[in-house]
Amino acid sequence: MKAQVTLTVPEAKALIAEAIASRPDVAKALAEGKILLKGGTTVAAVARQILDCDLRISGRISPRGTKATGGASEQPHSLLVERGNVRNIDDCFADAVESLHSNDIAIIGANALDIAGRAAMMLGRPLGGMVGQGLTGLMAQGCRIIIACGLEKLIPGSIDEAVRAAGIFSTDWSMGMATGLAPLTGEVITEKKALEMLASVQCTVISAGGIHGAEGATTMVVEGEREQVSKAVQAVLAVKDATLAGCPVSYSECQSGNPGCAVHQSCAWRATKGEKLLWPVK
Repeated sequence: MKAQVTLTVPEAKALIAEAIASRPDVAKALAEGKILLKGGTTVAAVARQILDCDLRISGRISPRGTKATGGASEQPHSLLVERGNVRNIDDCFADAVESLHSNDIAIIGANALDIAGRAAMMLGRPLGGMVGQGLTGLMAQGCRIIIACGLEKLIPGSIDEAVRAAGIFSTDWSMGMATGLAPLTGEVITEKKALEMLASVQCTVISAGGIHGAEGATTMVVEGEREQVSKAVQAVLAVKDATLAGCPVSYSECQSGNPGCAVHQSCAWRATKGEKLLWPVK
């Protein structure tokens, strides 16, 4: 049997979160070990699914470029769950990474995914800030790493090309923060993989994008036994009308000159090296 389904970007994030929450290794780590959640909109959907809490959204890409949050929120951006106890690790992310062992799980997001399944994360501070330094250690820690990343992040080139092109200080002008890219290693879970985890089906992406709220959407053909295809369709219908996860206060973005901006320079459109521009800066 075949069925065709469409997932908007928030729906895809919710489906990815449901699939991650359904994993036996995640359930075991929640009960007996540790789970690290590094904030982002998809990981925020995971936190909502497994912990019923909202994470603060920090960096984001908006029509104005790569931006930091402009909304003050006491909600944590990253969490460590240890045997059911939840702890804010925003001030000790690297230390939390150091505490992870082979049976523990780290769940992180990504900003870029290539056709080979390789992922990377944008970093906007020198040395990547505390999170960037912690991510470097995370890749070497030996714990299981899950990269929750929707197909909206698929790029036409390779991660290697993207890493070489990006750079905080090699960029002359940027809309918002100039960012670099840090390659990630782990098990990538997209909405395609999520649906194949939730039901014994084969999914083929046949279209991307749309209008009226379906910008960035994924349309897939789901194939398998009737019972399993029905199960997959029900999983899609269950996340229909899902909205963006995360603390709503943190949705607002840093505006030009905002003294509360958490990054090393203003998030306004800017020239990073002081060159005279050939076009106006708003």
